[in-house]
Amino acid sequence: MARRVSSQALLKGERELVIQHQGNEYHLRLTRNDKLILTK
Repeated sequence: MARRVSSQALLKGERELVIQHQGNEYHLRLTRNDKLILTK
């Protein structure tokens, strides 16, 4: 079973998080409508 992490724990009050994976950066953003968007 996959580990679960809340978005609040990841973002820690911020609206954007940068994830580094295999030399690439991915941006996890919290929108004004409280939706999450992951972009490269």
